[in-house]
Amino acid sequence: MSDNQKQTRTLEGRVISNKMDKTVTVLIERQEQHPLIGKIIRRSTKLHAQDDLGANEGDLVRIAECRPLSKTKHHRVVEIITRANV
Repeated sequence: MSDNQKQTRTLEGRVISNKMDKTVTVLIERQEQHPLIGKIIRRSTKLHAQDDLGANEGDLVRIAECRPLSKTKHHRVVEIITRANV
């Protein structure tokens, strides 16, 4: 792949914290099958993302991988899919 054809990995999740300056915490939930039992279980991951769009708690956002911006921040908010009902 050449540089102009690289695709960034995008994920969707819910903002659970926007208390930091220009940073939001996004909860990514996924369902997967347990390897031994076979039951569907829910797994979640918390990621920090650079927020230039002004996302608030409860918003559903799309984030994309990018270069490391800090020790824990490796994603950027690309778009706000739905706003939270306040």
